Amino acid sequence: MSRQEISRRKFLTGLTLTGGVIALAGRATSACALSRSPGINIGIIGTGDRGAGLASLIKRIPDINLAACCDILPFRLANGMQYANKKTRQYSDYRFLLDQKDIDAVVVATPFSTHADIAVDALDAGKHVFCEKTMAYGYQDIKKLSRKVADSDLVFQTGHQYHSSRLYRHIVELVQAGKIGAVGAIECQWNRNGDWRRPTPDPKWEKLINWRMYREFSGGLVAELCSHQIDFTNWLLASRPAKVTGFGGIDYWKDGRETYDNVHIMTEYPSGVKARYTCLTTNSRDGYQIKIFGKEGTIVINKEKAWLYSEQVEQKDTAIVDGVTGATQTSWGVSGTPIEVEHKNPSMQALLDFKSAVLTGSKPLSNVKSGADVSVVVQMALDAMDNGTVEYWRDKYDFAG
Repeated sequence: MSRQEISRRKFLTGLTLTGGVIALAGRATSACALSRSPGINIGIIGTGDRGAGLASLIKRIPDINLAACCDILPFRLANGMQYANKKTRQYSDYRFLLDQKDIDAVVVATPFSTHADIAVDALDAGKHVFCEKTMAYGYQDIKKLSRKVADSDLVFQTGHQYHSSRLYRHIVELVQAGKIGAVGAIECQWNRNGDWRRPTPDPKWEKLINWRMYREFSGGLVAELCSHQIDFTNWLLASRPAKVTGFGGIDYWKDGRETYDNVHIMTEYPSGVKARYTCLTTNSRDGYQIKIFGKEGTIVINKEKAWLYSEQVEQKDTAIVDGVTGATQTSWGVSGTPIEVEHKNPSMQALLDFKSAVLTGSKPLSNVKSGADVSVVVQMALDAMDNGTVEYWRDKYDFAG
C-alpha cells in the first residue's frame, strides 16, 4: 500500500488522532433515526471553514434540514454543530453518518485527496452528493468517481459555486451571444497576502488542519483557488484546454510547506484562445478577478460584480504615441458599465440548485462532467509545473463522457 493511500485512510477514519475522539459516534449509538422531516435531510462530512460555512447557509434554506455533522477533529465538529438544531446528530466517522437511512444527501467538504473515496461511499449508500471542489485528485480518482456517478441515478453536484451564480450565467450567455465579439484571451487571478495557514492547537494536528500545504493531500493553490476560474473558462468557451503549462515555486514562505506559494498557469483551447491563471500569497492587489478580452469589448468580473468596457474606436487624428509619429490614439473611459442582474451569493445559490436537483431529479449545471474536466486540467497544471513540461489533453481524459 502506498504512503498516499495510507495517509488517505488515516484521514478517512481519524486514526491519526489520539484519545477518545473516535468514540464520539458508533453504529450502536447512532442507529436511532430521526422522525422524518419535510424536505431534504442533509449531512455535512467535514466541518472545517468551508463545511461550517455551508452549514450556516443551509440553516437559512427552507426544506433542507441539517440532520448530521461529521469531522474527525472535535473542535471542527463543534464548528458545524453551532448551526445544528436539537435533533442534529454528530459523528467522527463518516461511515456511521452514511448508515443513517433517513439522510437523503451529503455535502463532502473534506481534504481534496479524500473526495473520491467519500463520494463513492456516499453514492453506494444511496445518498445524493454535493462534492466540494476540486472534485477528485489525480487521474485514477477522477476516473473512479466519474464511473460511479455514471452508474448511479443519484444527483451529483460539484462545489464550483460560481457555476451556479446567475451573474456568471448571464455573462456566459452575453459572451456566447457575441456581446463583446470574438474572445481572444482570458486573464484570471486570485491573489492574497498571507501564509494561508490555519492555527494549530496541537502539533499532532498539523497535517489535518493545514492539509493544503502537503502534496499527498492537496493540489495547493491550483486546486483550491484557480480551479474555480478554470471551471468558468471551460464553461464560457464550451471546451477544455488542448494544452496546459505553467510555473510555480515556494519562493517566500519557507515554512516546511510542500505546495507552491505562487502559481502561474497558461492554457490554450482548441479555438486558439489563451487563458492565464495567477495566484499569489504575497500581494493581494485586485484580489479575485477575471478579465474576458473580446474584439468589441472587455468584461471584468469579481466574485459578485461585473463591468463591461466597450472597445474604443481608434481616433482618426494622429499624434506622437510612445515615440511613434503619426500613430492613432485610443481613449478609454475610467469606469465600465455595470452588468446588472439579480443574483444571490454564489454559495447560497449552489445549495439552492442542489436542493432543486434533488427534489426534481434534474442534472446540476455544475456536474460530474464539468467537475471531471476541471480536475483533469488541475492535474495537468500540477504535472506541467513539477516537470517543466507542456501537458496535452488526451482522449483518455474524457472520464465523464
